[in-house]
Amino acid sequence: MDQMIMQDRDQALEESMEKILELISEKKYFMVRDEMLKYNEVDIAEMFEELFDDDDIYESTIVCYRLLPKDVSVEVFAFLPIDDQLKIVEKITTKELNYIVQELDFDDKIDILEELPANIVNIILEKTPKEERHLINSFLNYPDDCAGSLMTPEYISLDKDMTVAEAMAHIKKVGMDAETIYTCYVKDWGRKLIGIVSLSTLVISEDHIKVRDIMHSDFVYLNVYDDQEEVADQFKKYGFLAMPVVDKEGRLVGIITVDDIIDVIEEENTEDIERMAGIVDITDTADSDYLDISVWQHAKNRLPWLLILMVAYIFTGMIVKSYEGKLSEVISLVAYMPMLMGTGGNTGSQAATLIIRGLATGEVDLEDTLKILWKEVRVGALVGLILSAFNFLRVVLLDGQSIMIALTICTAMIFIVIFAKVLGSMVPLIVKKIKLDPALIANPFISSISDAVALTIYFAMATLFLGL
Repeated sequence: MDQMIMQDRDQALEESMEKILELISEKKYFMVRDEMLKYNEVDIAEMFEELFDDDDIYESTIVCYRLLPKDVSVEVFAFLPIDDQLKIVEKITTKELNYIVQELDFDDKIDILEELPANIVNIILEKTPKEERHLINSFLNYPDDCAGSLMTPEYISLDKDMTVAEAMAHIKKVGMDAETIYTCYVKDWGRKLIGIVSLSTLVISEDHIKVRDIMHSDFVYLNVYDDQEEVADQFKKYGFLAMPVVDKEGRLVGIITVDDIIDVIEEENTEDIERMAGIVDITDTADSDYLDISVWQHAKNRLPWLLILMVAYIFTGMIVKSYEGKLSEVISLVAYMPMLMGTGGNTGSQAATLIIRGLATGEVDLEDTLKILWKEVRVGALVGLILSAFNFLRVVLLDGQSIMIALTICTAMIFIVIFAKVLGSMVPLIVKKIKLDPALIANPFISSISDAVALTIYFAMATLFLGL
């Protein structure tokens, strides 16, 4: 049923977009606004994303946005990606921009101010109340990738000596401006965080009970300078909807909600995938879409690892060249080199991907090194034996090669697969041990090392079985 509802919704949105595009071509902008207002702010933002993708109707899209009711325009603005937000900023008046920024949630406000030119930020801050201006400047000074840049000061704080009745009255008074009311933060003198209490606990408690008697003093918190990846890991570990952020003195300075961390998780996952593929972002394009990055920039991001790996393959060529004379005696061995090298690279990459993923999710850690090694040796032996059995039949029955050549190929495959599994599983753990990101050990790197070792093993088996 839910799937059918979603399909109907998507179809309705698609039909509305077709109608909106037609109305824009006819310059019927008020009718465009009326069609958009049939939907919620998230859907309207999705419509504007699609409209902004078409440069031919850029000016018309801005007109449609400016026709939205003020409260709706703020909500839509908050849901748009930063690139589209900046497109709007470029075209609206300073007065309109100031209104939008002032009405945004504090964390969204910080995000857009970080992207705006300094002169526009100064104009906005001039019209901002002194206390809030000081707070904004403090938040803007945090590094981009730390907890301080993600948090919001819009939380509900309670005094430990409040009664439940006083706490509930306070929540009713300030709750509309808070990011969340489901968890309240109890502070002592000097803004020191000493506990948390949930709204549900307050609701079911007697009015005369003191907050300090029902709060939890054993709570999880973040430091303002914690890396955003560590913050994401904490949210994934505990499953909280919000977490408090404190400074080095333990003073509460803000909270981070789960909606703020979703983009971070997506960004970190994308970064890990790119690193595993050997893509190094050497400029500030990490937040840009694939199609927005130039061909030249794509090339520069991919070249570093490819150059390193090209040098690595020189050693592989040297190994082949050293056995060139012996290979000429049994030329049929050459035909099986790509298969053995490819199998080693693939099995190594499989192991590396699983371990890197396990480290990221907390399924495995450095203490499991010996367990992982023993498991991968057994997995490699089993996989190698099965692949070798199939290849033995193929080499003898289909290719018509001798038993000794088949034994050479299949024995080499067993050892190659075992080695590749060990390499792929151990290298990420070693990198983690030296405090680096395991995703930096890209799969192409493991494949290149595996190729060199695979050839060495292959030629060693040829010497053993064929006397080369």
